[in-house]
Amino acid sequence: GHRGVDASGETTYKKTTSSTLKGAIQLGIGYTVGNLSSKPERDVLMQDFYVVESIFFPSEGSNLTPAHHYADFRFKTYAPVAFRYFRELFGIRPDDYLYSLCNEPLIELSNPGASGSLFYVTSDDEFIIKTVMHKEAEFLQKLLPGYYMNLNQNPRTLLPKFYGLYCVQSGGKNIRVVVMNNILPRVVKMHLKFDLKGSTYKRRASKKEKEKSSPTYKDLDFIQDMPEGLMLDADTFSALVKTLQRDCLVLESFKIMDYSLLLGVHNIDQQERERQSEGAHSTSDEKRPVGQKALYSTAMESIQGGAARGESIDTDD
Repeated sequence: GHRGVDASGETTYKKTTSSTLKGAIQLGIGYTVGNLSSKPERDVLMQDFYVVESIFFPSEGSNLTPAHHYADFRFKTYAPVAFRYFRELFGIRPDDYLYSLCNEPLIELSNPGASGSLFYVTSDDEFIIKTVMHKEAEFLQKLLPGYYMNLNQNPRTLLPKFYGLYCVQSGGKNIRVVVMNNILPRVVKMHLKFDLKGSTYKRRASKKEKEKSSPTYKDLDFIQDMPEGLMLDADTFSALVKTLQRDCLVLESFKIMDYSLLLGVHNIDQQERERQSEGAHSTSDEKRPVGQKALYSTAMESIQGGAARGESIDTDD
């Protein structure tokens, strides 16, 4: 993969150091979101999905961009108007997006999985930034019109929420990144994680995976460790099944075959026992920056919509 480590021990991606990449991402997003907010809102048009905006960031600065201590780079924003619409649909205000991504340092995730991608999480735990290959970025761009249609018809989708697609061009290299929702926030401990495909062929976590501090198990592990499955109340179950069916139909229409359901299990009793044995404060008491609200990032809230606030769940659209 493109991931590596330089002589000083810092992570690199396509020979660009992680700190340089983080700096360029923050400068670029800061500029593009700020620039977009000065443009009037309008309906998304078909051509909006194919627009690529580009801005040059010389290290000495320009009349549009600030000076910085990285090498000169160019920052590209894909489909800015379409992604602005997506962010709005997900209830993310431009100032919240800017605050999360640009005001605080990005945290590099050390256990990113087998993809060879670099992953960052924002300090407030809301957003994941992931490097993607050229093919993946191209594919995501192609999907955008269908993704737009799906979100309008099915706002409770459990498909990843995409907030932005960008490219940092420096030293003859293109580094593409996508900003997504963080579905497993660090402040809520997941006692178990499963990657479920609905198949059983070679679907057991490897020995190496099981040795990790927070392993991700697979279908055969789920069947073995949870023979009874998970109990959900009837309304939540039918809403979940309906959402999964609709999402699978969308994936099928995109001709995507290799997908899975990421399931995180937070055990309240176990958390209470751990808390008592440590005598520590609950992690949910962690303060988020002033002006920041917890965004709707949990899958359960997504499925239940207003149900968590005592409204009934619609199960018959």
